[in-house]
Amino acid sequence: MDLDYTDEQQAFRQEVRSWLEKHVPGKPLPSFDASREGFEAHRAWERVLAEGRWGMVTWPESYGGRGLDLIQWLIFEEEYYRAGAPLRVNQNGIFLLGPTLMEYGTDEQKARFLTSMASGDEIWAQAWSEPQAGSDLASVRATAVLEGDEYVLKGHKIWSSRAVFADWAFGLFRTDPASQRHKGLSLIFFPLNASGVRVQAIPQIDGETGFAEIFLDDVRVPAFNRLGGEGEGWNICMATAGFERGLMLRSPARFQVAARKLVELYKAHEAEVEPTVKAAVLQSWMDAEAYALSIYATASRLAAGGHIGAEASTNKIFWSEMDIAMHKAALSILGARAELLRSAPEAGDIGRWLDGYFFSLAGPIYAGSNEIQRNIIAERMLGLPRA
Repeated sequence: MDLDYTDEQQAFRQEVRSWLEKHVPGKPLPSFDASREGFEAHRAWERVLAEGRWGMVTWPESYGGRGLDLIQWLIFEEEYYRAGAPLRVNQNGIFLLGPTLMEYGTDEQKARFLTSMASGDEIWAQAWSEPQAGSDLASVRATAVLEGDEYVLKGHKIWSSRAVFADWAFGLFRTDPASQRHKGLSLIFFPLNASGVRVQAIPQIDGETGFAEIFLDDVRVPAFNRLGGEGEGWNICMATAGFERGLMLRSPARFQVAARKLVELYKAHEAEVEPTVKAAVLQSWMDAEAYALSIYATASRLAAGGHIGAEASTNKIFWSEMDIAMHKAALSILGARAELLRSAPEAGDIGRWLDGYFFSLAGPIYAGSNEIQRNIIAERMLGLPRA
């Protein structure tokens, strides 16, 4: 891996920086999980990005992208977070389903869904978990029965991020009722405003509604909405999970920017805190830089024709635990002030650390719990026997 940027990459970085300086909103947008207003403000930002063809830079130009490589995507992400640009409300679509569609979708499906995804015209939710199938995804019970050229969906999905305000969801369904575990599953798309769909918000610890339950009662969708062959859903979902855990969903720039802010916070309050906090701050900064180097190495290997496999699980454990440690260090520096919610008049930027801490607590659970990831590492990377 060459650690120096080429002249072309440096020029690209400057192009991204210049565009963001002109277009990033002057004030933070309202949370996309708190209200329809906030959600639509973020959708409008997605459209601004799409107009500049920055919606998803690695996608082909025919789908609204720029056809750039993964190294350029990492550069874009670094500039995006450096500029303080809004979080991506369509991350389930562009970072998870989009790459999967690119790999497994038909030309007709790509034409139908990718462009509207990149433009923010259609925001996606992930509908995998069920009340009896969270970390054990293979035990999903929701069914999709083929009748003519339509699937009839029945079941109950839960912990679906963005589903309260999103337009579409992609879910895992049992298309062979006699099947068990990983077999007989298919990945199917459904619009959240379809007849028979009921979405019920789940309030989070901070009062926002980032999650939802989805109840499906004889929901009819065209067979066109199945991604890949019938019964191939498990393998396709594992490819999506690889994108989620390994590279696209949590780019290193997010943590590098947070680590730099943590260092600034420590410097501002150094005289007030215990000496041991300094070690935690330094470790967070080094971990963020190490994660960035690791992801650059992965991107270089993928660009050379390699694949990302079970090592995605090591990435997922690393970034999720690093995120918690980073926010705990910030709360240690702030002391009692860390309890100020973002909405408190005196909070200022302090409240963002508490928000970030709340969110970081979910990291070891979503995208496959860290306990499951450790099992994957033990069995598939280390060759240890199944417990």
